[in-house]
Amino acid sequence: MKLKTSFLVLKTDNTVKENASRLRGYIGNKFKEYSILHHHIKEMVYLYTYPRVQYKIIGGTASILGIEEGAEVLKKISDELGELLLNNSRYRIKQKVFYEQEVEVRPSGKRQYRFVMPWLALNPDNYMAYQNMKDWKEKKEFLNGILVGNILSMCKGLGIVVDRRLYAHSYLDTVKVEYKGVPVMGFTGEFRVNFIIPDFFGLGKGVSQGFGVVKNAPSDR
Repeated sequence: MKLKTSFLVLKTDNTVKENASRLRGYIGNKFKEYSILHHHIKEMVYLYTYPRVQYKIIGGTASILGIEEGAEVLKKISDELGELLLNNSRYRIKQKVFYEQEVEVRPSGKRQYRFVMPWLALNPDNYMAYQNMKDWKEKKEFLNGILVGNILSMCKGLGIVVDRRLYAHSYLDTVKVEYKGVPVMGFTGEFRVNFIIPDFFGLGKGVSQGFGVVKNAPSDR
């Protein structure tokens, strides 16, 4: 299936030190009329689907990914952004780079990817199951299964039917990150899967806030 996407890179006068959650909050409050930007439709009523707008802070640079209707909204608001007010910091936007393209999201041959931002694979239930596993192979297979599940959840949220079994093989390291103010375990590294994932799409928890960002990686294994 092909999806329309847009990707907005915001080059600021200083390196952005805040996380993508702050960027999401600023954009969502500035453009409250677009519910797709802040992912809720009324107070305390949230849209639990794969986010059509995803916020990223990668290497100190802010960027926003729009998918389908999110791509259209991102195009509408891009000209109105002149600065970012994140927490107590003000960043002047010196340059905006806007990309539009159609991307494929579908099963394929094996492809190699890397997480450019930590992947939040575990929830409170499967975290305990993971911690109780003694064998590293068992942990790896467990994470591979979650990874496939995350891809299938993404597809369901985007209306994509997957008509074949997916297989994932990962090479991951653990990393401590903060999610919603709470320290949690994340994962960095690379993985292979028989599926096309476009660059900068997110997998797992916290996708709209910049976690689990995926990028194609040349295979050397």
